[in-house]
Amino acid sequence: MASSAMLVTTAALDWVSAAFDAPLARAVVFGIHIDGHLVVEMLLIAVILFQLSRKSYKHPKKPLTEKEIDDLCEEWVPEPLCPPISEEKQFHTPTLESAAAPHTIVNGKEVVNFASANYLGLIGHEKIINSCIGSLEKYGVGSCGPRAFYGTIDVHLDCEKKIANFLGTPDSIIYSYGISTIFSVIPAFCKKGDIIVADEGVHWGVQNGLYLSRSTVVYFKHNDMASLQSTLEKLTRGNKRAEKLRRYIVVEAVYQNSGQVAPLDEIIRLKEKYRFRVILDENHSFGVLGNSGRGLAEYYGVPIEKIDIITAGMGNSLATDGGFCTGSVRVVDHQRLSSSGYVFSASLPPYLATAAISAVDYLEENPSILATLKNNIALLRKGLSDVAGLEVSSSPQSPIVFLKLKKSRGSQDKDLQVLEKIVSRVLHEDSVFLVTSKRSTLDKCRLPVGIRIFVSAGHSESDILKAVDSLKRVAALELE
Repeated sequence: MASSAMLVTTAALDWVSAAFDAPLARAVVFGIHIDGHLVVEMLLIAVILFQLSRKSYKHPKKPLTEKEIDDLCEEWVPEPLCPPISEEKQFHTPTLESAAAPHTIVNGKEVVNFASANYLGLIGHEKIINSCIGSLEKYGVGSCGPRAFYGTIDVHLDCEKKIANFLGTPDSIIYSYGISTIFSVIPAFCKKGDIIVADEGVHWGVQNGLYLSRSTVVYFKHNDMASLQSTLEKLTRGNKRAEKLRRYIVVEAVYQNSGQVAPLDEIIRLKEKYRFRVILDENHSFGVLGNSGRGLAEYYGVPIEKIDIITAGMGNSLATDGGFCTGSVRVVDHQRLSSSGYVFSASLPPYLATAAISAVDYLEENPSILATLKNNIALLRKGLSDVAGLEVSSSPQSPIVFLKLKKSRGSQDKDLQVLEKIVSRVLHEDSVFLVTSKRSTLDKCRLPVGIRIFVSAGHSESDILKAVDSLKRVAALELE
């Protein structure tokens, strides 16, 4: 059978070859040489055109029965709105049942609170509460409008003036939401085509501002001035185009993800050498660093006018809410028309602005509270200097004492599981409330995770020693 098929195929090929070689297949028509290949190609073109001109065949439509429709609806499974969360990613945060003061109530039990950034211990302070009561009686609760649309109240202007006077800047502007301050300010000034050099350890709010700006973002190694200088050198050396672009350095004063303090004096030197502007986020340094709590510039003795833009939240040291940006009059006025968080958000509730004013007044009247805070930080660091399997990696003057594993478990998730277990045992066994530096999937920071301990001037010596003893005991059981 196979041999007969081969014979037929061979015969067909011989016939085609003979046809192509025949005199007729190489005829000349109107001076054009026509061979067999040309004939075949023309026939193929004709067939293609015929097929393209035909109406497409459509299967006759047959309506579905009610039963078929019901069956299809029952079988259909919609795509989930969010991806499934693995068991190790699920966590339940403790719920506070009283003010987030140095001592609070969690699950019906009093605990020592090292999980709140209440640096000056002003949460629940009588002076702050009384000022809020007076403001509530005068203004009510909310403002019911953005600042540019009848949402500006006289206490907002008083708060802005108070912050500017306290820091020694020409002007300031307040926002209704703390974290939105930085990610509104950055895209208000930084646009597509601009260059931003940022520390790789910045927190999510800064990261979001960098993303929204659509600028070209280059990261340098965390708090590494050699890396910053190298990055600035590469971007500017022989690059005439870069000289015409707006260029920024974005850093935190005290890094939330590590507790490290930025060396502002060196950053300003590099800024002036390479002609960049500096945006400084002082969330965890305002009200903490410096002899009077005026922040990183005071701590390093750097004139504040050398920092182009300063932002900070008021939910930490001032124990209220919202945030502010301070700088020159031009920097502030630009935000009143160009900053999304200011233009489109309802203004800060008046009583919170009043609370901020009262907190700054208290800090000016009681500068000794900063010495108490510094002593508490030093005492805690000394006690945690020899914890089994953990090491303090934050700066000595930082109000965030950051503990990280001496030896990683191989991945950030595994490290976090170990640290979460330590924090959980410390809370349930010794009533000391701590938190880890867990990050959302949106956070692109790749610094090591750790235990973040927020020190307050309101903590007593016994509170700190209790936390030290508990961490040493639990760490020895879990890590050795």
